[in-house]
Amino acid sequence: MSIGANIKRIRESNELTQEDFGKIAGVSSMAVSQWENGRAVPRMGAVERIAQYFGISKGEVIDEESILHSLPVTSGQRSTVPLLTIGRVHAGNLSDEEEVAEVVDIPASVLCHHPHAFALAVEGDCMDKVVPAGYHVLVDPDVEPHNGSVAVAELEPGRAVMRRWLKGQDTLVLSADSTTRYDDIVVTLDDAPVRVIGTVVWAQTAEEME
Repeated sequence: MSIGANIKRIRESNELTQEDFGKIAGVSSMAVSQWENGRAVPRMGAVERIAQYFGISKGEVIDEESILHSLPVTSGQRSTVPLLTIGRVHAGNLSDEEEVAEVVDIPASVLCHHPHAFALAVEGDCMDKVVPAGYHVLVDPDVEPHNGSVAVAELEPGRAVMRRWLKGQDTLVLSADSTTRYDDIVVTLDDAPVRVIGTVVWAQTAEEME
């Protein structure tokens, strides 16, 4: 089942028009139509809003059958599974989420432990000590970040950032890990709720995937 078919199933099972579904996801009815026809994929923020509204996990919106595209595992020293990259994430300041459609190879041994994970392309250099620009990362929406994790978080609707996660009792620090100095993003949790898109569980350069 494709991502579009999965979204259509959720919409139709709840007896919603594309316009109604678009209001839930924060997009136009045309965007919903493009998702269902396979001409585009939803951004991270839209996936989060859909999951929150229907009380389901983000993994149920982007399930393992959707992201694998029913493509075969390739043989070699380590088996890999083709995975659709569904967007870009900025390792720097907050950045608008951006759609991207490209297929990358993920080790099957990794993906089997993270069946609901999705791939993102990295831009920016504030995490270049661990995840430089040009890398692809595998993000698991079902893994809660712990202190020191590299996490993707949405601080404003439709705007996400990837940084190290350092959470205290009342304050969250999203810290850079870069050869260039960046200011930490400090959030007081009572004042500014943070949506966790997921935790980075694997990364590889685009060149290595060719």
